[in-house]
Amino acid sequence: MSERWIVREPSVAIAGATGMVGQEMIKVLEQREFPLSGLRLLASERSRGRSLEFRGESVPVQVLDEGSFEGIDLALFSAGTSISERFAPIAAASGTVVVDNSNAWRMDPEVPLVVPEVNPAKALSHKGIIANPNCSTIQMVVVLQPLHARFGLKRVVVSTYQSVSGTGKEAVEELKRQVAALELGEPAVAEVYPHRIAYNCIPHIDVFLENGYCREEQKMVDETRKIMGIADLALTATTVRVPVFVGHSESINAQFESPVEPDQARDVLASAPGVTVLDDPGADLYPLAVDCEGKDPAFVGRIRKDFSALNALNMWVVSDNLRKGAALNAVQIGELLLG
Repeated sequence: MSERWIVREPSVAIAGATGMVGQEMIKVLEQREFPLSGLRLLASERSRGRSLEFRGESVPVQVLDEGSFEGIDLALFSAGTSISERFAPIAAASGTVVVDNSNAWRMDPEVPLVVPEVNPAKALSHKGIIANPNCSTIQMVVVLQPLHARFGLKRVVVSTYQSVSGTGKEAVEELKRQVAALELGEPAVAEVYPHRIAYNCIPHIDVFLENGYCREEQKMVDETRKIMGIADLALTATTVRVPVFVGHSESINAQFESPVEPDQARDVLASAPGVTVLDDPGADLYPLAVDCEGKDPAFVGRIRKDFSALNALNMWVVSDNLRKGAALNAVQIGELLLG
């Protein structure tokens, strides 16, 4: 078993450093002045010869292999499920603590699934690997946890409106190409998604399961139950890809055991870690994806009673999926582990 803590000034590696989340990890480490002693950037053969900037210096990108984690204390993975399945155990066996952003380990009962604002103590129960949750799950539980602690969460219905950056650089480029083509009166070719994403909404994220749900929807159910420690939480999700570059939005309907008024919920959320309340519809103030890019919190607004159900609220939650939904959460986990 790996040590629960890491050294005060750890050597850090980023696997998948040239991807959108990997580059955001580099940015977050620098902005938060993470006390690392060295940074190793790892990627596939396609990135051989590239360099990325960190703290004013050019850091060469190395090709990920079995020996990449020698002398590394903390590794942040954002290189995809298959890479994590192969290399995370190798890294952990070498004494590295892995924070993995893929789906590879999230539901493994031996691997903690951590959102620092919700279940920070779980990070210290690791055996070498800690899982970073799905982006859409993270922003939801950051808002739901403080409300649950006060009113007792009973049921959740969530619909997501997820940006193309959640898929990766290829999807961002596809949206740009399709918009340009349509403006010229040309056909919009779909390669990344099964349908055109420009000026469209696609109610389909990840593969479909036998129960009729997408895997993304099932992730939100399973991960929320594990993170919040509510094994029987009633939760259903519909996940939708929308033509937005950065920022996931969610319409959340939450029902509670105890009576709750919108003003009470606003007061609870105003003091909750990682949450910013933007809620004044009369002044057209509510969270927007275009305003959350590059920012840390989960923004919540449109908090109002659901008059069709007892003790229920509707709310609108928006967050930068590359940041809090991935890179920032991973770095925060690393901060929890500093001895």
